[in-house]
Amino acid sequence: MREKISEYIAQLHLQGISQNTAVSYQRDLYKMADFLEKKNNFESFDWNRINGKQLQDYLRQMEHEKKRPSTIARTVASMKSFFRYLEQSGSLAQNPAAQLKAPKVEKEAPYILTPQEVVRLLKQPQGNSPKAIRDRAMLEVLYATGIRVSELVKIQVEDLNLTMEYLLCRQGVKERVIPFGRMAKYSLIEYLEKARPFLVKDSLCTNLFTNLAGQEMSRQGFWKLVKQYAKAAGIEGEITPHTLRHSFAAHLVDNGADLYAVQEMMGYADLSAAQVYAKMHHVSVREVYTKAHPREKNSD
Repeated sequence: MREKISEYIAQLHLQGISQNTAVSYQRDLYKMADFLEKKNNFESFDWNRINGKQLQDYLRQMEHEKKRPSTIARTVASMKSFFRYLEQSGSLAQNPAAQLKAPKVEKEAPYILTPQEVVRLLKQPQGNSPKAIRDRAMLEVLYATGIRVSELVKIQVEDLNLTMEYLLCRQGVKERVIPFGRMAKYSLIEYLEKARPFLVKDSLCTNLFTNLAGQEMSRQGFWKLVKQYAKAAGIEGEITPHTLRHSFAAHLVDNGADLYAVQEMMGYADLSAAQVYAKMHHVSVREVYTKAHPREKNSD
């Protein structure tokens, strides 16, 4: 069963699905496979013996284990996609996951930094060491473009156009062009001139950003840096690299950016994901109105 799951995950990569999504789907499907194999005790796994009831039993077990609705919903999505792939590839006569229903998930508004908090955070890497210069550039680029941290650590030198002030972001076979501003440009120029030559000793290395050993930085490594700088900046709350991504989008919408442009820059498949930030903006506008309008202030 795991061979089929690996085959399916490889297909997702070819379709340009993000690394994080593919890893989540693989983890979900491996857990499902453990359950089905124990339940059926197959010596030779027969896909056509899997039915909707068995999959429902697995979801009920997840509920019994107090798994979050969002986790169960993602598992349903991964199972539907996986078994549809098996059906379409001829490995399965009928899709047993076709009738599965995902629990309703109330989406929480993402945590957003204020513009003042962002400024404090971006100022934290201090000094002129290669590490400080690199960290400043990475934070500036992350907030200037809203890219995912998995995309940030994969940027190649050739993906950067300093003259036109944009970078090319690659996600599988998909590509998108994202502009950045002068602050990110200045930080990148400083990094390329004063830091990268000291970090990267291998002339064949094409990664724009690397760790201190001149090798590709891990997502976890950069996550730790963000946590460290957020603490130093006195920012409370759970801060991750994704917080800067959400803040980028929310601040753009707050300042009148077109939702379709935000959708394109963020790499969202549809507009609904970008509309979350518009709803947050509307709440902000309502709060301002309630606090400032004379008729609201004097309604007592």
